[in-house]
Amino acid sequence: MDQVFKALADHTRRRLLDRLHEHGGQNLGELCEHIDMTRQSVTQHLAVLEAANLVSTVRRGREKLHYLNPVPLHEIQERWIDKFERPRLRALSALKQRAEETMTDKPTFVYVIYIRSTPEKVWDALTDADLTAAYWGHSNVSDWQPGSRWEHRRTDGSGIADVIGTVVESDRPTRLVTTWAAPEDEGRQDKYSRVTFDIQPHADIVRLTVTHEDLVDEAALGDVALGWPAVLSNLKSLIETGSPLPQEPWLVPNR
Repeated sequence: MDQVFKALADHTRRRLLDRLHEHGGQNLGELCEHIDMTRQSVTQHLAVLEAANLVSTVRRGREKLHYLNPVPLHEIQERWIDKFERPRLRALSALKQRAEETMTDKPTFVYVIYIRSTPEKVWDALTDADLTAAYWGHSNVSDWQPGSRWEHRRTDGSGIADVIGTVVESDRPTRLVTTWAAPEDEGRQDKYSRVTFDIQPHADIVRLTVTHEDLVDEAALGDVALGWPAVLSNLKSLIETGSPLPQEPWLVPNR
């Protein structure tokens, strides 16, 4: 957490985060266009933001694309803001990132979080129906084989699924790719989004990268911007402490 506060203390780094909040997936050249300093200096600032886990990157060919990763900011919100003035400040501190993309192959949202655990335990926490019910408020149900159906079911005993989709890739414990859609949109390929979980050992911890792309509308963008930071923070809390954070109705990044 000290690295996060150090990174946020510099106005140039805050400007870079603002730029990525406005438009995710920018390369170094695009970020330098609005910062009055050398490319080397901007690169150094980005390195500090990456070290603080405030910026995540994805390689696309020779380009290195940068994305705001709001998970650490959400953890600050949970720890120091929400417990003091939760109702009034939630609307101000919630992170909503609009996808203003000109390239269709860019991921829309990329979130990164580090969890003190093993890849196997993180995989199980994403795919086990009971564990997902504990921290997500919904059960992820499937046999998790490529081509199989999966459902994001309510835990009220109704068996109703709020999200459905197909398992595209399943390579335990390192990579899971699924499609997402509302049940009423089943079979309409233009209504499906795609979520990729990449699980990588990182020293004695695990780096979990969640990429949510091909989002279909403004409502979906809002759900994702609010939902994923909360879900990932809750997942981290459950794995590391055995107890999830208090759940809220908007913890489900819908589709």
